[in-house]
Amino acid sequence: MATLDDVSRLAARLPETTQVERHGNRAWSVADKVFAWERPFSKADIKRYGAAPVPAGPIVAAAVGDLAEKDAVLASGTPGLFTIPHFNGYAAVLIALAAVDEAALEAALVDAWLAKAPTRLSAAYLAAEP
Repeated sequence: MATLDDVSRLAARLPETTQVERHGNRAWSVADKVFAWERPFSKADIKRYGAAPVPAGPIVAAAVGDLAEKDAVLASGTPGLFTIPHFNGYAAVLIALAAVDEAALEAALVDAWLAKAPTRLSAAYLAAEP
């Protein structure tokens, strides 16, 4: 089980990441582009679940490169990664922190960062990673 503090710690490891406040919640950005953000469910989101269980919070949204990448991430079946109808057609996935392990959370944050980081940063990051 991960926490928002884990998200902050893992995001802070990525070059030029800043934590900002967005709509009263935490968000993480690179070069003024938000790549992950705390995303509480709205009443409408909860209503869409009907009788099905709603993923336990907190929830974080994370950008992906495009919709094909989103489909691939969701098809992987990684526990804790999911989407909701509100995110249909939007290049981001949701992360239920209560259900995700730290390795999957870190991978999702790195992918989100790479999706938003300027080419100079992402190229340098990828060149330095084993």
